[in-house]
Amino acid sequence: MGFYMFAVVPGAQKPAVRHVTFDGTEYPVRTITYKDVSVVAAEAPVKIYEPNRKNAKAHQDTVAAVMKDCTVIPVSFGNVVESEADVKEFASQLYGKFKQIFPKIEGKMEVGLKLTGKKEWMKEQAMKNPALKKMQQQLNSRSRPSTYYENLAAGEASKKFVTSFHEEFEKEVFQPLAKIADAAKSNETINERMLLNAAFLLDAEKEEAFDKEVNRIYEKWKDRIDFSYTGPWPAYNFIDLKVKAGSP
Repeated sequence: MGFYMFAVVPGAQKPAVRHVTFDGTEYPVRTITYKDVSVVAAEAPVKIYEPNRKNAKAHQDTVAAVMKDCTVIPVSFGNVVESEADVKEFASQLYGKFKQIFPKIEGKMEVGLKLTGKKEWMKEQAMKNPALKKMQQQLNSRSRPSTYYENLAAGEASKKFVTSFHEEFEKEVFQPLAKIADAAKSNETINERMLLNAAFLLDAEKEEAFDKEVNRIYEKWKDRIDFSYTGPWPAYNFIDLKVKAGSP
């Protein structure tokens, strides 16, 4: 058996999670300590673990369970080594970085907020936009197919329209929440209707105030925007370290 690694925690803490199931087989979970940090790992076969839905959820759920008991630096999915000595070598190689990160995330959690404009509302707003409305009228009035440059101009007008929405929600939503959080990150949106894709690092003491502000924003925009408010998660977006076996 090898060791499938989930997370690094401070000290010799022993999280309550005891088992994990991969590919229909249950494996015991334990901690392996190196100096004053410990690696949470399952005694499991050395193999390639398919990142299917069940396996990915098992990994994520285990990290989340550990987080209930400890401050967590998560390890990427699918990292397995051959022996306990290899686990300690992994911890040894990254020990200095772990010691820098733990004070920054201790007692904190990450939450995510994604805002997506409802399709009909976005369409209504587009029709109210003078530049887009004019461009659409011009294209519809043509008896011939639109040219490459006309389509390009329409695309630029659409891009400006979407950018203006992103800027509005940066001010309306992201900035007020960022003032409450310990740290905040506005990530790239993944489609034209997504108006915000943000992550926030919160101290536990600020969770209530942050939730209250999210609820205020939700009540204001709920008829026009779909909200996805998730967490708590480990500080994925605020750890400047991709932790995996073989990291230098």
